Amino acid sequence: MTAPTTTTETTPEPGPEPGSTPETARRRPLDAGRDDETRLDRSTSRAVRARSLALLRELLRPHARTLAWAAVLVTASTAAQVAGPWLVSLAIDRALPALPDDVVPLAVIGGAYLLAAVVAGLTIGAYRRVAARVAQDVLLELRRRVFRQTQRLSLEFHESYTSGRIISRQTSDLEALRELLDGGLVGVISSLLVMLFTAVALTLQDPVSGAVLAVGLVPAWLLVRWFQRHSQLAYREQRTWSARLIVKFVETMTGIRAVAAFNRQATTERDYDGIGESYRDANLRIFGINGRFHPGLLLIGNLTVTAALAVGGWRALTGSLAVGVLVAVLLYVKRFFQPIQQIGMFYNGFQSAAAALEKVSGLLAEEPTVVEPERPAAFTRARGELRLEHVRFGYGDGPVVLPGLDLTIPAGQTVALVGTTGAGKSTIAKLVTRFYDPSGGRVLLDGHDLRDVASPDLRRHVVMVTQEAYLFSGSVAENIALGRPDATPGEIEAAARAVGAHEFVTALPDGYDTDVNKRGGRVSAGQRQLLSFARAFLADPTVLVLDEASSSLDLPSERLVQRGLATLLADRTAIIIAHRLSTVEIADRVLVLEHGEVIEDGTPAELIAGGGRFAGLHAAWRESLV
Repeated sequence: MTAPTTTTETTPEPGPEPGSTPETARRRPLDAGRDDETRLDRSTSRAVRARSLALLRELLRPHARTLAWAAVLVTASTAAQVAGPWLVSLAIDRALPALPDDVVPLAVIGGAYLLAAVVAGLTIGAYRRVAARVAQDVLLELRRRVFRQTQRLSLEFHESYTSGRIISRQTSDLEALRELLDGGLVGVISSLLVMLFTAVALTLQDPVSGAVLAVGLVPAWLLVRWFQRHSQLAYREQRTWSARLIVKFVETMTGIRAVAAFNRQATTERDYDGIGESYRDANLRIFGINGRFHPGLLLIGNLTVTAALAVGGWRALTGSLAVGVLVAVLLYVKRFFQPIQQIGMFYNGFQSAAAALEKVSGLLAEEPTVVEPERPAAFTRARGELRLEHVRFGYGDGPVVLPGLDLTIPAGQTVALVGTTGAGKSTIAKLVTRFYDPSGGRVLLDGHDLRDVASPDLRRHVVMVTQEAYLFSGSVAENIALGRPDATPGEIEAAARAVGAHEFVTALPDGYDTDVNKRGGRVSAGQRQLLSFARAFLADPTVLVLDEASSSLDLPSERLVQRGLATLLADRTAIIIAHRLSTVEIADRVLVLEHGEVIEDGTPAELIAGGGRFAGLHAAWRESLV
């Protein structure tokens, strides 16, 4: 399980600072900082808690009626439970002295005790069922929100927010909330009401014993406050190290090929062991806090019972307190301290769940950097003209990639972008597909600023095929039809034929119905790329962006794709980014980029004849073929 630090969720969870050891990083959340930092941390923590509580209220608001009914049930159950000791006192002081001449009082009190027990059992059972239903509905809604939010957020968020942290939000954090809502919250509400009703009933029966209970509450309250302060920090630290453990595991397993290829198993194992040890130590600190809290609470409860017995017993001997009332007092005092133990156990889960809720609320509070237009421009069928006007862009706080690019691509033209790594080729592709928005200038499609075009319209007209040909679990046909789920089998097959994928698909065990397995494990890298091509072809976009999309293809497959591209790209705007200049040869126009600026612009033949940068790249490519 994970825990937030005192920063907000909009920033990544911090790792150990450079030059610090795991032990110093582990202690840092518990160390006192400077006064101004402490005030800032407290202010931030209050804001985070307020955000979390607002989310919880929003989730519970639709269940107000059900929660009101649950309150009635738990109140009835508590009242029936608290009636037990009072009925016992009546039986001892009034019914027993009437025996054997009159058995009616004892029978009536016995019947009332049995009725109270039945009411308590039935109502608490109904309350738990109602509360569990509300809890499950809240968790379902929260899972849906987290999933929708992670899909809604921009590419920039996913490139900075590791997959391990997102997995932690959907798994350990929601699991902590489930444990709280399923059991802990139901129990603690009942426990609090039992304590309140017990204290009132005890004071009404014997105010002196009520005063004894109040005195016993003072050390119990001080102990609970101590536990709250220390466990809050400890649980935050525990959840932080838990999140880091998940992130490290996910990253290692995702990059297992690189780990094996560079023989980094020992290093990653050492790093994982260090984080695991820190997580273990954080848990041990929690156990140490609990190991002092629970015995201390038990001792205070037993001492209070002893004091109530001593005071009440002396008064019973002097005749100022009835024996039945003394028995009821002892039962009430003992029953009062039992829920405190349960509340202490609940507070453990509450700290973990509160930290998890802060994490989840932080994720839900993230806003996409690429926002939907409030009033989308009317957009039916695009012609495909692209224009970049004074476009300036840089990733985060990094250097400027595009210092002020001006570029026009007429509708139906195929343009190839070439240049060294970091020249800005993929950045242009991300801006054209609006995975990012420029920090300055505009990107226009048929004269419409992309920021004014609704995402469904944009995704229908602009499709990007990247170097990573991702296939989802499911059949080959389902993967090809990702952009057009309503496509017919004939249309799916035609798209596969267009890119040269039909032959290898029909050779698979079940043809187009073959399950590609996890991440396309049943097909090779080149075949995955062909299927992603077929997926894009079937979508029939107005603008097609190919970002290193043929990098996984061998020469025969690349020739097949080039033949398919020649057909597909006719009367369609296309941007091709490729280091393989064989793919570039089919372009109508080549742009050579350097430091985000176009330094050469012309047809492939013109640039080769011109003897410039592209001619040099082309010559080097020809030599590599030899």
